[in-house]
Amino acid sequence: MDAVGSAAGAQPEPPFRPHRVVVLALDGILPFELGIPHRIFGRPKDAQGRHLYEVVTCSIRPPGPVETDADFSIHVGNGPQTLATADTVIVPASYELGPVFEEGLLTDELAAALAHIRPGTRLASICTGVYVLAAAGWLDGRPATTHWADAEHFQELFPQIEVDPDVLFIDDGDMLTSAGVAAGIDLCLHMVRRDHGTAIANDVARRTVVPPHRDGGQAQYIHRPVPDLQQASTTTARAWALGRLHEPIQLRDMADQVSMSVRTFTRRFREEVGVSPGQWLTQQRVEHARHLLESTDLSVDQVARDAGFGTAQSMRQHLQAALGVTPTSYRRTFRAGGNAEGRVTSGT
Repeated sequence: MDAVGSAAGAQPEPPFRPHRVVVLALDGILPFELGIPHRIFGRPKDAQGRHLYEVVTCSIRPPGPVETDADFSIHVGNGPQTLATADTVIVPASYELGPVFEEGLLTDELAAALAHIRPGTRLASICTGVYVLAAAGWLDGRPATTHWADAEHFQELFPQIEVDPDVLFIDDGDMLTSAGVAAGIDLCLHMVRRDHGTAIANDVARRTVVPPHRDGGQAQYIHRPVPDLQQASTTTARAWALGRLHEPIQLRDMADQVSMSVRTFTRRFREEVGVSPGQWLTQQRVEHARHLLESTDLSVDQVARDAGFGTAQSMRQHLQAALGVTPTSYRRTFRAGGNAEGRVTSGT
């Protein structure tokens, strides 16, 4: 009787509904960036083969043509009301933002469209799409990034925003911003990783033939004299280190792999990767720890040792700093199929 009564009182599982990503296509949009969310979010599926995301595109006007920065326009079949149905809204870059870019002010048409977005919706931008989020006032007092070439102008226009020009993307919980063009791929993969874990995000990356996590930040892409091709690279040292993350790795050990002095190696490493060797090692160890927490039953202490943190306390501090969660919370979240939120900066 108890078993029957318990079964009768059980709550049915809510019907499956994919997370809805709405991409806002503005006049002057870059076709490459417009396609990024569809490519990345259109791939993930659950164990039953169901798409985890539904991706739709909308305009700020009724259905019709939207001009791109190329020699063709696109037909967008959804108007601004679609924004009200979004769980996540993504604003790619546009070269025709007008007063948004020049004065930090929304046009009446754009403001009316953005008013459809429900409170609590996750918002993200690719490259100069961040100007739209900023002009709407949603980034006031918060961190953000954009293409390095526009970072100074963006900071002058919006002094109330904490602009970091050196990173590939910033995750501040419900507000995410990325650097230029391909950094939109990094951001979208990060969002999949945050929502569903590294295994699914890595599978999407493999199918898209891109790295699941790029090293460093924007500093490595800023124009500088082309290095002498005769110079040695730090690639061998990085591959060597990745094969022994569980061991103590000294800077001298890495430099020895490519027969460089520590000083030369450190300078060359930062030129090639965009961060210091120590920062890079920590990033790799955090990623490895995430993978082990999701995919194995190893104790937290063993994960800490295998990832090279030595102790659970050290790993806890690094995961808390990088992801905003503890190892136990991270494992519980992704083993349950949820998502882990927190402020994440890629490239620091």
